[in-house]
Amino acid sequence: MNLDKLQEWLQQTATDVAYISNPTTIAYFTGYEMEPHERIFSLLAFKDAEPFVFVPALNAEEAKNSEWKGNVYGYLDSENPWQLIADKVRQTTKEYQSWAIEKDFLSVAHYQNLREQFPAGDFTADVSPFIQKIRLYKTPTEIKKLQAAGAEADFAFQIGFDAIKTGVTERYIAGQIEYQLKLQKGVMHESFETIVQTGANAANPHLGPTMSKVKPNELVLFDLGTMHEGYASDSSRTVAYGTLSAKEKEIYEVNREAQQAAIDAAKPGITAQELDSVARDIITKAGYGQYFIHRLGHGIGKEVHEYPSIVQGNDLVLEEGMCFSIEPGIYIPGLAGVRIEDCGVVTKNGYEPFTHTDKELKILPLKD
Repeated sequence: MNLDKLQEWLQQTATDVAYISNPTTIAYFTGYEMEPHERIFSLLAFKDAEPFVFVPALNAEEAKNSEWKGNVYGYLDSENPWQLIADKVRQTTKEYQSWAIEKDFLSVAHYQNLREQFPAGDFTADVSPFIQKIRLYKTPTEIKKLQAAGAEADFAFQIGFDAIKTGVTERYIAGQIEYQLKLQKGVMHESFETIVQTGANAANPHLGPTMSKVKPNELVLFDLGTMHEGYASDSSRTVAYGTLSAKEKEIYEVNREAQQAAIDAAKPGITAQELDSVARDIITKAGYGQYFIHRLGHGIGKEVHEYPSIVQGNDLVLEEGMCFSIEPGIYIPGLAGVRIEDCGVVTKNGYEPFTHTDKELKILPLKD
């Protein structure tokens, strides 16, 4: 159980309490997922006592009936949640002087409220790096969920390709994708807002979708993903709607070559920065290095962007079970943008993508 690893870490570091406040982290440790909005939702783990989950009262029964079989405490909106947390901590254990918090998530306001309840507490320990490390290696069960999310992304691409026709907007196409995912696959949550970019809009990697209309003879870029049983997919494809210029064809083929070379090179033993260089060197040699303006990839799991970053300067050695994206891009302002992306898992001998939509240049016929 993942929570056992957290308790072991507390014991090894002589830390009394871990205050976990990121809902995604709580779900990772407990199996219970919930969006608290402005209310307090936390997991408290101890080096020498049983952990508990603290939730708004309106979620307490849901939490008790979830995968989480430990203690659940709820609070009313009229109550002071911080005082109740302090009372429960003191009832649970006598050791609560040294605290570990998620420094990459806990807000200053919540930190101050917690400190007010435990003024003698030492809150210097950061549990975030430990959480990053244990989430880095996916189990077979997690990988199956990532593969299922990838299959949903493949379905979404086909819906998007079929929706392209002259005069429709980027938002119309994105809407069709999200509607059909819900209607046909029961997908209630995308892992991020579906991106559809036409023509020069695709030179701005995170723009859109906008009300720009599809025109004949241009590239259309898709970046999309779903959440499947708490695990994300993230994938990109770029297709041609009609006839392309020689320049557009060239940047597509250069990018495709770079992406495939990186997939072929990904295996245990290579470092993150070495893998980034595989794709970057191909794009640079072709004369487009200045237009590859982001890292090669990012980790994926319960969140669409996780550790590690596949980027220059990161000497992390890749190992079996690590999951991340490989997504080189070429973005030429005023002309077009091309990105091809798959997420996958490092295996004993290589890298297995979660998405399988064909990456040969797809030329779609014009439709009115």
